[in-house]
Formats: sequence, structure tokens, C-alpha cells
Amino acid sequence: MSLFKGSYRGRRVIITGHTGFKGSWLALWLEKLDAEVIGFALNPPTKPSHFELLNLDIKSVRGDIRDQKALLETFRKYNPEIVFHLAAQPIVRYSYDNPAETFETNIMGTVNVFEACRKTASVRAIINVTSDKVYENKEWEWGYRENDTLGGYDPYSCSKGCSELVTSSYRNSFFNNKVLIASARAGNVIGGGDWAVDRLIPDIMKAVSKGKQVFIRNPKAIRPWQHVLEPLSGYLVLGQKLLEGKAGFAESWNFGQSYLDSWRVEEIVKGAKAFWPDIKYTMHRNYKTPHEAGLLKLDCSKAYEKLHWMPLWTTEKSLQKTINWYKEFYHKADVTSTSDLDEYIADARAKKAVWV
Repeated sequence: MSLFKGSYRGRRVIITGHTGFKGSWLALWLEKLDAEVIGFALNPPTKPSHFELLNLDIKSVRGDIRDQKALLETFRKYNPEIVFHLAAQPIVRYSYDNPAETFETNIMGTVNVFEACRKTASVRAIINVTSDKVYENKEWEWGYRENDTLGGYDPYSCSKGCSELVTSSYRNSFFNNKVLIASARAGNVIGGGDWAVDRLIPDIMKAVSKGKQVFIRNPKAIRPWQHVLEPLSGYLVLGQKLLEGKAGFAESWNFGQSYLDSWRVEEIVKGAKAFWPDIKYTMHRNYKTPHEAGLLKLDCSKAYEKLHWMPLWTTEKSLQKTINWYKEFYHKADVTSTSDLDEYIADARAKKAVWV
């Protein structure tokens, strides 16, 4: 396949967190690109598991990124050329109950991954996937840019902001231009195969599959929603640039919809019901829950202008593809991830996306 100028064909690629939602979709795409994919992660975090449903033909190593020895052994065994670091404790509300685990995983786990990269001569490029929540959120109307102040109210957001600082430190202190390292920040990601707790779409899908009503606790919150394939295409474009040795791209990047296409949670719920009428819900702001951002938008102009990357699917289409994935799974036990990826690539060709 000629996507991304064939940059991944035959490449040895390590994905940390490949058994998770976003990591499993990235593994699927890299397998399609004929990369030699090696995953390093804990056992799949949910049942069902998107990773297990895909039945990918990749090397899968089970381990914890807090285990520096196991990481280094894996890196030295497989000698990757590029590393996509996605492994993390990813849930905001979980981080309130387990702050030490969140900081240990998301900060020291990232340090361990970078140490394994630093001690493995084959590594040429690293992409650290963080979050749109790395910014000091002032709840203003315009989108955050890559040079805005980092912050983090809750332990999860703070840990991801710290991961960005770790990335910058390793770039300046150790890698310089020998190993190119970038960070990628994406808005709320939706798509088939996510069964994580305390996420809007998975909560809705789990409820409707059981004929139950779902409680929506923060209906007025505004987020930049996007299909999982959108930021993944951005990560792959960025990885291509790093593998080409273009040091000017070893920076931080936002990937997401135009901030003008941000939707309220209640709009997402009503849109989901339009695609699956069986969905039943109750909306009521719960003020007793831990703090969660009410307004968060990203400005992705840098990726649009410098990488020439653009999102392909509107929020509405992303939502439709997501709901249809779950309907096919629950009604027919069918997994449409590969066909969704094929459709996304076809749309990219039709729109002449830079990576085709």
C-alpha cells in the first residue's frame, strides 16, 4: 500500500498500549501498511476487547510500562525504528481514586519508554500520544494552541501535562537530532470497540445493549469529538516526517476537528439516538461528581498548515460510523473495523489527503 509514501512498509514499529482502544486501531492500520508491528501492553483492559476481536497477526508482548527492565528487553529483542507510545492510565475519574497509580504510569511509565528508546540504537523516531487535557484549561471560547500553557486540574490531566514536559526534556537533553521525538494531543476520540468505563459512547452502548437507560451526568460539556481514525492518520503523517529525518517536525501537535465543529455532550447523545432509536437516556448535571472540564477546544491550525493534515469525517459522520459499528457487533456479532478503515482510506483518496 502506497499510503504515507510507503514509510511503514517493512518497518519495525513498537506500539505501547496496543491492547487498548486507540492502540488496537493503530495496530490494525500498521498491519495493513505492511509494518512489522510489535505491541507492548498489559492484558486487554475490557471484555469484550477490540484488540482480541481483531485477531491481528502481530507480535504481542504483555508487560507493564512501569517495568523498565521488561521494556528494555523487548526493545533490544525487536530493535524498533519508530515507537508510538500510547500506554497510559486514561480515565479522568479513575485518576481521582488512584492518583499515585496514574502519576506512576503516565509520568514514570513515559520515562521508562524513553529510557528504552535511548538505550536502543535502532530507534529513529518517537511519538508520545498525550491528550487535549494537557493545557491549563481556562474554559475560554477559542481553541488551545501548542504553545499555550500546560496545566492539569485532575491527576490524569496533570500527569499528561507532565508527560509533555518529560518529552521536551528528553528531546533537549538526550535525543537532540539523533532521535526525533514529537508529542500528539487529540480531542475526544470515538469509534467502534471502546468499552472503557466512564466514557460517554461506551456507557451509552453498554446500556442500550442491555436494554437499560444511561445516565448522562454532564450534558452541557463541550468537547472536540472525532473518529479514532482521524488522529491516527495524523500520528502516521507525523511519524512519516520523523522517519524522513525532518527535525522541524519534532514538536508538539494538536489533532482534531475544527473547534467550530465542537458538540455538547447532549448533542452527541441525541445524535446517537437518531442512529440507534433504542437508546434510552436521562440527562441531569451531577454536581457531586469530581471536577470535569465544561468547555475544551483545540486549535489544530498548526497541523493543518505545516503537516497539511486535515480531518476527513465530520462529527456527525464520525458518530454515525461509531454507532453503526456497535449495532453490527451487538446485532450480528460482526466487527466492521477493517471495512471502516477501508472506507476512511477511500474518502482520503477522494479528498486527496496528503498521506495518500
